[in-house]
Amino acid sequence: MTLNELNTLDNTSAYTWFEQCCAAPQWIQQMVAARPYYTLVELRAAAELAWSKCSESDFIEAFKAHPMIGDVDSLRKKFANTKTIAAGEQSGTAAASEQVLQQLKSANHAYLNTHGFIFIICATGLSAEQMLTELEKRLPNTTEQEIQNAGAEQIKITLLRLNKALAIN
Repeated sequence: MTLNELNTLDNTSAYTWFEQCCAAPQWIQQMVAARPYYTLVELRAAAELAWSKCSESDFIEAFKAHPMIGDVDSLRKKFANTKTIAAGEQSGTAAASEQVLQQLKSANHAYLNTHGFIFIICATGLSAEQMLTELEKRLPNTTEQEIQNAGAEQIKITLLRLNKALAIN
């Protein structure tokens, strides 16, 4: 996909294209409406601005589209439309020991039970151990703090996915 192709998609197709990058409907609608984009810098700035205008419920919708880190079944089932551009985002778990994977699973469930949504982190380039350390560090935070933390991580993920989606031909 090129920016020119993105700009000429009908609204329904553009919605679907943006949805692979972030599942928050309000964010997607803003991105579709803000077209045309002439540079990647402009697209990224629009993505950040649209995200900053999203509500807590939009954040939660975006979080729901993510698989739980390290949960292979969840990875397979969640939002097949992100499969291509989300590939490799959790590759740090591939080399993890069984013990670390079990700790991640346990801590992830504790996080979900505490905050009501899964742990969100921009996992690209992080080892399973690094993700576990960050999860354990953030687990005691308030849910309000975690919505903000996860929201900050979500926009990082979204920007990476936008870059990847534009690179895929």
